[in-house]
Amino acid sequence: MRLLYVEDSKTLRETVARGLRKAGFTVDVAADGSEGLDAAMASVYDVVILDVMMPEMDGFEVLQEMRKADIDSEVLMLTARIAIEDRVAGLESGANDYLVKPFAFDELLARVRALVRRRYNNQSSSIEIGPLTIDVGARMATFADREVALRPREFDILEYLALRKGETVSRIDIHDHIYDHAAELKSNAIDAAVCVLRKKLADAGVPELIATVPRRGYRLAEPVSTAKSAATNPSGS
Repeated sequence: MRLLYVEDSKTLRETVARGLRKAGFTVDVAADGSEGLDAAMASVYDVVILDVMMPEMDGFEVLQEMRKADIDSEVLMLTARIAIEDRVAGLESGANDYLVKPFAFDELLARVRALVRRRYNNQSSSIEIGPLTIDVGARMATFADREVALRPREFDILEYLALRKGETVSRIDIHDHIYDHAAELKSNAIDAAVCVLRKKLADAGVPELIATVPRRGYRLAEPVSTAKSAATNPSGS
């Protein structure tokens, strides 16, 4: 999933961004409110982590402009302000969550993951697709209790398709949600990555899950055999 982290402290910005990338997120950064707003306007982000006290524009102003532009990213506000009225102001401006500085990175990570689940209406840290289990927190896919060996980018694509299970997802959507703004891709890079992902799933014995929708993109759904079984035997007996 793709995040934007807007923070004027270079040390904190680099440290937190590094931790989020290590946790599996694609992260773009901005050093002030004006730069952050430009980034939010130019790209699609699942979550925006927004510091409140910044030069150029403060976080409240950035958030208000984002919502005026109908940008629906989940927004986590970060601030050293502890007054209740400040938190209320952020939430009423359209923030989805609020975290007071100084914060523990593990709490920030947990809140970001919760916002991603909220964005995709997924209540659990694991996604079940027929016989395949995708553990988002552990960044691991398993089939028949055995791990499917995937590289980080392959897992990213699988996770994103799984979060949008049943929907047709365009190549542009995949690019916008799992690659950062600095990525320079060949025209067939996403098709090639999906091809490799399919092969690795097949080699692990996973039934075919990813369908190509001509001229539109890809769709992930439960395998036909599993769906039919559930329909004809809903009680599981």
